[in-house]
Amino acid sequence: MIVAAGRWTADRRTDEDAGMAGTARKTAAELLMDARSVIRRVAPETAWAASGAGEALIVDIRSDDERRRDGIVPGSLHLPRTVLEWRVDPESGWSNRHVAGTGRRLILLCAHGWSSSLAAATLVELGYPDAGDVEGGFEAWLAAGLPTAPAAERPAGALPGMAPPD
Repeated sequence: MIVAAGRWTADRRTDEDAGMAGTARKTAAELLMDARSVIRRVAPETAWAASGAGEALIVDIRSDDERRRDGIVPGSLHLPRTVLEWRVDPESGWSNRHVAGTGRRLILLCAHGWSSSLAAATLVELGYPDAGDVEGGFEAWLAAGLPTAPAAERPAGALPGMAPPD
């Protein structure tokens, strides 16, 4: 809806109205394809091995509710999708000291392996060229029979994404 002469109207915004003159709209599938062209996707077993060897940090971007319901990957770092970029950017003023600027490879984990691909592509732009994600997400992790643990409760008043790895 657009406000016109103080009223909401049902008119659709055009690309020009939205400041997108001359740009083509992409579909979600195209955004996903673009994201996956710049990241390194790995199987759950590969992510677990890289984490255990200290070569990578598994970053869980799922919500608190999903983690409480389904469990977590031991040793993973919880950076909710809503604050991810601020927690990994050492210049943001809101970075998590356990990840920002450490140079470790970051392997993102979401529920099914879709939003983690989009988020990992953003991390590539933030200077993490080896950022990637777990193919199939936590669902594939469970199907592979890899270790999980119950999620710990976040202390009252703690900012999301500022805790150390689980």
